[in-house]
Amino acid sequence: MLNTNNRPRSDTWKTAITTLQEAMPPFIPEGAHVTTALVEFPPGDPGSPPHRHSGPVFGYMLEGEMRFEIEGEPERVLRAGEPFWEPGGDVIHYQDGNNRTDSRSRFLITMLCVPGQPMLTLVDEAELAQRQHLRAPRLS
Repeated sequence: MLNTNNRPRSDTWKTAITTLQEAMPPFIPEGAHVTTALVEFPPGDPGSPPHRHSGPVFGYMLEGEMRFEIEGEPERVLRAGEPFWEPGGDVIHYQDGNNRTDSRSRFLITMLCVPGQPMLTLVDEAELAQRQHLRAPRLS
């Protein structure tokens, strides 16, 4: 089979896709726009303070390790090559910091954001204290 450039077409496309994760997000904000971003933290960086996103976030670890924790789920360490997601909305994202002190961490995220709202909203100490009962046990 030839393509429009008169070169043989490869059959690689038939096996080129590997599904890494499938998720059923609880909602997609009406009129959502999509933002894809690269996040990089230097060795040992604690990452973003506790925050939330207006819609679901899908991510993929490119390099290093991330200590990942969202409300209602146990804290875990994600490593290069692993996907992750969070539902967004009212759910607090507690941690996304670099778990390694000897190398950087890099991850790619795609967010479905509510138009006109920031992609990341910090959560204050009063709300963290009020919702403490929703936080899962942490790693030692």
